[in-house]
Amino acid sequence: MAVYYNKEKIAEIVKQYAGDEKNTGNTEAQIALLTYRIESLSAHLRTNKKDHSTRRSLITMVGQRKSLLSYYAKKDIYKYRALIEKLGLRK
Repeated sequence: MAVYYNKEKIAEIVKQYAGDEKNTGNTEAQIALLTYRIESLSAHLRTNKKDHSTRRSLITMVGQRKSLLSYYAKKDIYKYRALIEKLGLRK
């Protein structure tokens, strides 16, 4: 299943978390984009329980986000705590 995301929505998320909509390489922006994609795939999997390829993609994205979050926690713990608070992640 190919999921296409609006360029406007992606630019909005990147602008909100990175400051500039062209700064997509920022760690905060990457984590926010992965969170957005994870939430949309989770909603898809609630209705389509037997879609195993999407489930595997979801697990891969969760792993990517986890590694980015651990990197960000080592880099700056205060910004990390603010980011997980803003995204609503529990840790």
